Amino acid sequence: MAGQLILRRADFFASAAQAVAVADRYPQNVFAEHTHDFCELVLVWRGNGLHILNDRPYRITRGDLFYIRAEDKHSYASVNDLVLQNIIYCPDRLKLNVDWAANIPGFLRAGGTPHWRLGSNGMAQVRPVIAQLEQESLKNDPHAFDMAELLFAQLTIMLKRYRYAPDNPAASEPEALLDKLITALAGSLNRSFVLEKFCEQEQCSERALRQQFRTQTGMTVNHYLRQLRICHAQYLLQHTELMVSEVAMQCGFEDSNYFSVVFNREVGMTPVQWRHRSHNAA
Repeated sequence: MAGQLILRRADFFASAAQAVAVADRYPQNVFAEHTHDFCELVLVWRGNGLHILNDRPYRITRGDLFYIRAEDKHSYASVNDLVLQNIIYCPDRLKLNVDWAANIPGFLRAGGTPHWRLGSNGMAQVRPVIAQLEQESLKNDPHAFDMAELLFAQLTIMLKRYRYAPDNPAASEPEALLDKLITALAGSLNRSFVLEKFCEQEQCSERALRQQFRTQTGMTVNHYLRQLRICHAQYLLQHTELMVSEVAMQCGFEDSNYFSVVFNREVGMTPVQWRHRSHNAA
């Protein structure tokens, strides 16, 4: 991985004894692909962007949660008022007798699911814990480091309690309407989605929901769904041998020619060109 940008502990932690810190991104700008010599949790509060994690693109917005290992490579692109927080930590510096691996996917080994969602209720619960953790992480004394680790343990348990798979409608049922909508969109990648029907089912105002969605995410509902489908198409083109027409069908496009037009407009190259470039870069 010649020339790979690596973020170092010495630039982000107050001392070699500090295990946990908070790095705000208000906003998160475009950031080149990089790895770290520490791990991080990423929670998105507002806006949207393209998060590319280990060569897989994710269109992210309010409520997206990622567990990033030190060796993971990731970057941010196409950002729009993207506000997030990175809770960074060094596994080898953690001292509490906590089953970290039970709460943090991929803590001990690769294979844990890195991408989750957090609904409005969960976000409200973890926000004050993160704020207190941030205050402690700004202090350079042993008691503050211990307090920060205690708060980090609390945070990881709370995240485990409230997180759910991005496309799991059953898990999002107790959540706010906006969370239900985002989950429903993630579960509609290979089929049509009609917002009017969703609003009839939820007995809500379509106009008000559209406005709320745009305010919180910086996108229209249709734009967000289209971006989700394009990201999924990129993943399938890179990691499967499906024909372009088959990829189009699995991403909700009945017409493969129209899919190619939309893909080219959003990505800047055709699906075939994208597949060729991604395979050459691998």
